[in-house]
Amino acid sequence: MKIFTGAQIRELDKYTIEHEPVNSIDLMERAAKAITRSITETWSKDVPVVVFAGPGNNGGDALAVARMLAEQDYAVSTYLFNINGALSDDCAKNKDRITECKTMKAFIEVTNEFDPPKLEKGTLVVDGLFGSGLNKPLSGGFASLVKYINQSQATVVSIDIPSGLMTEDNTYNVKSNIIRADVTLTLQQKKLSFLFAESQKYIGKLEILDIGLSPEGMKNIPSRYNVVEESSLRRLIRKRSDFAHKGEMGNALLIAGSYGMAGAAILAAKSCLRSGAGKVTVCTPRRNNDIMQISVPEAVMRIDDDDSYFSEAIETKEFSAVGIGPGLGQQEISAVALITQIRRTQVPMVIDADGLNMLASHRAWLQQLPKGIIMTPHPKEFDRLAGNNFSDSYERLSNARDMAEHLQAYIILKGHNSALCLPDGNVIFNSSGNAGMATAGSGDVLTGIITGLLARGYNQTDACLLGTYLHGLAGDLAAKKVGVESLVAGDIIRYLPQAFKALGC
Repeated sequence: MKIFTGAQIRELDKYTIEHEPVNSIDLMERAAKAITRSITETWSKDVPVVVFAGPGNNGGDALAVARMLAEQDYAVSTYLFNINGALSDDCAKNKDRITECKTMKAFIEVTNEFDPPKLEKGTLVVDGLFGSGLNKPLSGGFASLVKYINQSQATVVSIDIPSGLMTEDNTYNVKSNIIRADVTLTLQQKKLSFLFAESQKYIGKLEILDIGLSPEGMKNIPSRYNVVEESSLRRLIRKRSDFAHKGEMGNALLIAGSYGMAGAAILAAKSCLRSGAGKVTVCTPRRNNDIMQISVPEAVMRIDDDDSYFSEAIETKEFSAVGIGPGLGQQEISAVALITQIRRTQVPMVIDADGLNMLASHRAWLQQLPKGIIMTPHPKEFDRLAGNNFSDSYERLSNARDMAEHLQAYIILKGHNSALCLPDGNVIFNSSGNAGMATAGSGDVLTGIITGLLARGYNQTDACLLGTYLHGLAGDLAAKKVGVESLVAGDIIRYLPQAFKALGC
């Protein structure tokens, strides 16, 4: 599913109007009907409604919703803010329609002074002040109105996007001047900013309303941002031949674990095996040998000469894929071995955890990374890699996208909506997973899954997409059984077989 920018949303509206064809006012009426239907399905007629409408098309939507609610006998008071005497054409048409609505409790056009209504507990506020076209922070009277609404005990429903929140970049926005909605009824698809953690406190419960925008237009308008869909992943699955043997299923190498961190190696190895690799070899320090042999008897041990740390790169000709970093520690001897290993490795490679932290301590080494390498940082790890503490998710994502394009690498920026930044500059968001997966070892499991898929023969793009989705899906299946509060990384591995089966394996 594509994620469009604010400009592209307007382009899609225009495409729909021209190619359906449909008049813009009729398209607005269609959107208002969907919004009204959602409101009436949730709130009864005894709930007083206050509608705040801005001068643009978002305000036009709000006026149409106010009229439709009033026609269904809701007690609706509507405030249209026309401070500069410049309404959009469709907003002006809906103003004319609402003045003819005899069941409207009150309609006030604000052109100068504004006496705000009391917003008590039990009141429903419909926010239609500003929509996806907003490109600067709210200020002045509108900022004061937003603060007034936020300070009230009323329930707030925002049309399309909470007023004050911008569709993509809110890095320099004034956070106190953004509506904090209880429910956001967004039109046709999610907005990019909805995928960022900082936006969640403004959005509340999100409902996506289909208003019949042109499928052809959505197909033809290119987008750098997409959300992965399960149906597309099913087509990527490689079926295992009835006559397959382990030599055909790939040989994965995991370089993981230091003394005291054998658990990271265990989690990565188990998830790698569960992801279909025919053989998994774990390179780990000597003092981890016994616990590894007992915990993961299916894996082959390649014991490092050092008792406690990864100290020497190994030959990778016999392997199909390499995963490196979980639990390695950050000793300088390991850092030198890491860059040596990277230089020597000729097969697809995943770097995670301490592997990334060691690269961050030697940032000049980033230029030596081979094309096609996969890195899986969480936000703080990426900030260290980039040498910057980013102020918000959009700024971080933009830098990750630029880095992936510059290095010709695959960067999975982990989070609730993990973002795969591709070498061509495109970004694909994951759609599975839950808050219970914010637990130690979860990233080690993801490294093992992606390494196993690479060994199995998937290319980097498909391995990243499938691996991230399966990781999240296994977490979702586990959460249904144990809940999000008690979920641990081992639960993700335990439910990984069911995740594969859900995708048709």
